[in-house]
Amino acid sequence: MLYNKKLAVVTLTILGWQSGVALAAKEEASKPEAKSPEVHWGYTGAGGPNHWGELAPDHTTCKLGKTQSPINITKSTKADLPPLQFDYHAIPLVIQNNGHTIKIDTQEAGNLTIGSDSYQLQQFHFHVPAEEAINGKHADMVVHLVHANAQNQLTVVAIFLNADAKDANPLIETMWKELPAKSGEPQAHQEVQVEVLQLLPKNLHYYTYEGSLTTPPCTEGVKWIVLKDPVSITKKELAVFHKLYHHNARPVQPLGERVVQSSD
Repeated sequence: MLYNKKLAVVTLTILGWQSGVALAAKEEASKPEAKSPEVHWGYTGAGGPNHWGELAPDHTTCKLGKTQSPINITKSTKADLPPLQFDYHAIPLVIQNNGHTIKIDTQEAGNLTIGSDSYQLQQFHFHVPAEEAINGKHADMVVHLVHANAQNQLTVVAIFLNADAKDANPLIETMWKELPAKSGEPQAHQEVQVEVLQLLPKNLHYYTYEGSLTTPPCTEGVKWIVLKDPVSITKKELAVFHKLYHHNARPVQPLGERVVQSSD
């Protein structure tokens, strides 16, 4: 009789333990699946350029695209290219630190005309060092002027900036006084005027090729205009930008079968 009581106690204990395990398993199964932390694109580590194509479904072009930018220009073919006609005018400053660069909105600043094609200036932003290279050499900084035509086709003008000037560039100096220290929404400064023509070199000879955006999603079909002559800024102006972004440049991409054309 005593044996039967002990057996009953042991049986109830096992059943209770099994019931507890089953309940715990059920509760665990009902919990939402733990997700890996989302990785945002950037220029170093797990979110760096080598991983852009894996971070989101719409970023695959960064990995699989055949006409990616930027490139290292080592040779070009001279062609009868139309001159660049910049029809810009001054607008109030709208500046943003977007977490990747400093961007200035310029949708009312005017147009670029290339032959019979007209492109409206949308915005411009900066990369350090210059993303594009000429014979393997990168300028200290580059500014990208992003334009779009009526069909939303993009043309980007790249202007090299080298820190070798004694006097400040008037536009850079004006904008740098309003640099947002932290990323956030665009900041409008109605009293500050932006004259984009002050960023252009006197000589507008250029290289051109078909490429892509240099940031995710790395969309292709972008017409690139790379001005040959750099613009000078001061070391102080470069250092001010370095305090926010010391390196935000995508490495050069394979040229593949593309041909770079030269205006002279």
